[in-house]
Amino acid sequence: MVALNKNIMRTILIASYIMLIALIVSGVSAIFSYLNTGADRSTMLHTEIKKVEQYLPKLNWEPLQNEGRPMDKENLNALQNDYLDAWYVKQIAYKTNKIAGIKDYYTDSARENLYAFIELNKAEDISIEATTLKHNPTLEFFSEDGQLAVITDRNVVEYKRVFKAKELVLETTEISNYKMVFLLEDGFWRIRHLVKEDAGIYNTKSKIVSVDSLDIKGINYYPQANPWDMFGDAFSIDTISKDFKIIKNAGLNSVRLFVQYEDFGKAEVNPKKIEKLKQTLDLAEEHNLKVVLTLFDFYGDYNVMSWTLNQRHAEIIVKAVKNHNALLAWDIKNEPNLDFDSRGKDNVIAWLENMIDLVKSIDDSHPVTIGWSNTQSASILKDKVDFVSFHYYEALEKLDEAIKSMKSEIPNKPLVLQEYGLSSYSGFWKPFGSSEEDQANYHKKIQEIIANNDLQFMSWTLYDFTYIPKEVVGRLPWRKNTQKHFGFIDKNGAKKASFKYITQQ
Repeated sequence: MVALNKNIMRTILIASYIMLIALIVSGVSAIFSYLNTGADRSTMLHTEIKKVEQYLPKLNWEPLQNEGRPMDKENLNALQNDYLDAWYVKQIAYKTNKIAGIKDYYTDSARENLYAFIELNKAEDISIEATTLKHNPTLEFFSEDGQLAVITDRNVVEYKRVFKAKELVLETTEISNYKMVFLLEDGFWRIRHLVKEDAGIYNTKSKIVSVDSLDIKGINYYPQANPWDMFGDAFSIDTISKDFKIIKNAGLNSVRLFVQYEDFGKAEVNPKKIEKLKQTLDLAEEHNLKVVLTLFDFYGDYNVMSWTLNQRHAEIIVKAVKNHNALLAWDIKNEPNLDFDSRGKDNVIAWLENMIDLVKSIDDSHPVTIGWSNTQSASILKDKVDFVSFHYYEALEKLDEAIKSMKSEIPNKPLVLQEYGLSSYSGFWKPFGSSEEDQANYHKKIQEIIANNDLQFMSWTLYDFTYIPKEVVGRLPWRKNTQKHFGFIDKNGAKKASFKYITQQ
């Protein structure tokens, strides 16, 4: 027994010795590896900076004609990356009044002014939310030793919101010129000297698109088998073509489609999704239907620091399909007013206003609208949009008065009833719901109201669905089951009584 215990003890000691040696070797190896590689910039920062995912303003370099040494592509890319990261670090610092990360992108002398400004803001309880939207840099000089560079960045568009004790005191968009000197230190470009020149207010005058010929008689569309996932793996040209034929034969002339921000790849838009979108527009053209394309569905982050990512997303999509014959209009966002309470009304409206400007700067031929969830919000940004869209799921008895009120507030823009409908669900989860007959009577009545008020319209929706994602109405069964039965065609493919009133007779 004693011999056995000694053997066990000997085995434990040997195993412990081996593990200790392994740990020492691993530690020495890690130190050696660290000392023989450059520092990882991401581990140096405390602001979780990753430019590709965090900050992508529009950037246009002037042709390289600098004095000194010719600039190669690799050095220019490194300089550009560190320059944009320097902007992002500064914006984070001004928002949080914390200096973490500043030293990684500014030299000792340059960061003194930044530190002083941050300390003053902290003392005065001031914070600044800002982002740059456009840069137009020119490389003026690159030293022969490759250690110094001079850049002039002209017509930088910078959006700012200034808060005092968390209350908004100033909102402005500026256009400025900057002159900067960079030093290469530890393999990274740091700003040594920065001067702001010629600052002024940036005023946009977006073109108002004529909508005299606008005549929308349409429907919101998702395929029955894959609602809210139209461009996913179950994407089917045959299904969409069949449905578009049904829509056209019903006497409608347009469909409203939805582009989801995350589904399409956020700032780095998935080209396969773009191709599916183009194929869908091709099918719409084939069936002589026009398309209202709604951007940013299922998106709710209006943070100023995310604006550049949102704009790159919209830019790619708008450029890809702006010349398609089937495109009728851009709908910037579906029901953004539902985010007023949770995200802040001012934040949402500022985001919408800037996104309208961006879309119109890329496509000045197609009208722009916003899909407000009710009549009360319809007049918001009425001077920025080309026609006003609103949704209505309230009592029909109140609709005439609501339309009258909107026409009084918005006398010079067409009104589009962009979503409306009634669920035909009545069952365990909603025993006093509506029947298919009730639904038909609803659509008959609302078409009379639409005709009497000279409204354009897009109903919700072609099909009853068997599946509703939780992101649409949540998990509550009475809400999900209700949402499943708004269609003019039931889950078995049979036309419901309401189909007769899908448009005016």
